[in-house]
Amino acid sequence: MRFKNFTLDAFQEEAIHEIEQHHSVMVSAATGTGKTLIADYVIDKYLRGRNKRVIYTAPIKALSNQKFKDFVHDHGSENIGILTGDTVVNTRAPILIMTTEIYRNMLLSQDPLLADVEYVIFDEIHYMSDPERGTVWEEAILFSPPHIRFLCLSATIPNAKELASWIQTIKGHQVDVVHYSKRAVPLKHFVFETYVGLTTARDLAAKIPKYRHTTKNRYEKRGGKKGRHNYYKVASPHDVILKMHDKLPAIVFSFSRKACESEAVKLSENNDFVDSDVKKHHIIETWRKYFNSEINRMNTTEKLRKALINGIGFHHAGILPQHKAVVEELFSQGLLKVLFTTETFSVGINMPAKTVIFNGLRKFDGRNFRLINSREYFQLAGRAGRRGIDEVGYVVAIIDREKNDINDLIRISSGDAEPIRGQFQLSYNTVLNLVANHDEDEIDKIIKSNFEYYIRRKKSSHQVRIKASFNNKHRFLKKMGYISTKGEPTDKGTFARHIYFQELLISELFSTNLYKQLSDTEILQVIAGIIYEQRKNDHFSFHGIQRKYKVVLRKLQVNYFVVQKLNKLSLKRMMALVGTWSEGSDFEKLLSLTKLSEGDIIRLFRRIIDMVGQIRHATNDHELKERLGSCQEKIDRGLVAVDL
Repeated sequence: MRFKNFTLDAFQEEAIHEIEQHHSVMVSAATGTGKTLIADYVIDKYLRGRNKRVIYTAPIKALSNQKFKDFVHDHGSENIGILTGDTVVNTRAPILIMTTEIYRNMLLSQDPLLADVEYVIFDEIHYMSDPERGTVWEEAILFSPPHIRFLCLSATIPNAKELASWIQTIKGHQVDVVHYSKRAVPLKHFVFETYVGLTTARDLAAKIPKYRHTTKNRYEKRGGKKGRHNYYKVASPHDVILKMHDKLPAIVFSFSRKACESEAVKLSENNDFVDSDVKKHHIIETWRKYFNSEINRMNTTEKLRKALINGIGFHHAGILPQHKAVVEELFSQGLLKVLFTTETFSVGINMPAKTVIFNGLRKFDGRNFRLINSREYFQLAGRAGRRGIDEVGYVVAIIDREKNDINDLIRISSGDAEPIRGQFQLSYNTVLNLVANHDEDEIDKIIKSNFEYYIRRKKSSHQVRIKASFNNKHRFLKKMGYISTKGEPTDKGTFARHIYFQELLISELFSTNLYKQLSDTEILQVIAGIIYEQRKNDHFSFHGIQRKYKVVLRKLQVNYFVVQKLNKLSLKRMMALVGTWSEGSDFEKLLSLTKLSEGDIIRLFRRIIDMVGQIRHATNDHELKERLGSCQEKIDRGLVAVDL
């Protein structure tokens, strides 16, 4: 079978056959094997006069935006719409792209847009295991109406049959599993260690005792701790790149943004991978297309230009969207030979290289530093090997022998053995929507339909915990006036049903008259204080804000819940940053008020805009709607008003 000028593999034909039978399909296939062609088939099928719609969901906004551009290019702007909270385009289009969170929100609010949706494509379905995001994915499946079918795409899922069986059980229609483990471009896995150089993990493991003995002797000769720390140095990505210069382009994955930038700049100081003046000219013309005078004044821009001109780039969530766009365009055109990036580059962005290098195997997951798991390893490693170009892809992990990474690496690189596990957690928002849309028996059935309960259904203790969580939240919502004595959402409860983060805190502020005590700038500062999530080493200026901060706190004190639940330090941190931008400063001024990177500042402001949109949608208060419109104008401008 041929589709889009490709001769389809057997697994693609199998998935398409099941789609033609109107079944849901779970495709578990290695990265780079062509899973997206199956999604393209579904989209093409329902664009050809079937009067039905398809929703494509992605785990992150960046991927949603990229898919929007790709689909508009392939199918025309009239056929494609996008909803990502702060971006809404062509909502009546037959193909809608959105984050999974937006789809879940539409389900909870019973949005009429869903009535004629036939298929929902869940790209990167393994995100259901994510401790922070997993609930969103699980609820997106749980609350989908019976007529909707799913196409679930992921790299290898060890328990795909178990997951499909759960969906089939709770949704009442057939769910087929399609496995395909063979990559179009096979991978060769290596390690690089300071003294051994390039070898395989098992060979290095066999040699390690010998080298440990040598290390010990030299350590003793040098005398004490200082000697040891001066002796052993972990290899750098540069060592690997120079050793494998004939196997470029390479993507170097690092779990540190700072390391991405510093390693790229350091490599560019003594290496030039651009072999012609014509290519250099094209690189310059490309960045001129994206960088205006304001962006040109950023320190990050200067660092990036120095690297790009030598065929080296860096890419992470903390750089400007324009920076990312330049790097992605140049990399896709083959003009970058080395790209230093964080793991976000591996999600959905179809930009493979010949070689993938791991600059370490440990990451900070928001709570602790931990070893990456096998799914994460293969998600990143899967970027090695370009279909139709390379006969083999190379994967190299840099090993710190003193941390004993080698045995860990052997374990995680032996195969993707991480099953998907449910992360279902009841929020106040979900409880309110359950109460609004379902009777007691239906609610009981729904909360017992989550994936973890399905797996552990014979253990009654789990059943009690799930029901107890619902009952506790239900009682608290009654106490706070969100649910009436006869069990229906009140006006305040109806408002909170449309707020999907810190719903009670936001509702106490904006479903009452409390917001009327605040100026537009103060409203933005308070919202920022609520949504700001602290990162390690964040720093903000408190200069000149003490009096204004105390004024805001005094205004909020009339509501005990707000005073108790609002993080005062987060509010204080946001005062200067948000206030300065709201009052009309240029973006460069903000960089003197915080250690947040340019991209993090923009993402913070986009999240504020997203929350402003949620509040406007939730309220029937016309005065509040007007105030929020004024607030958005103050913040949605300049570099923050991203349009790429």
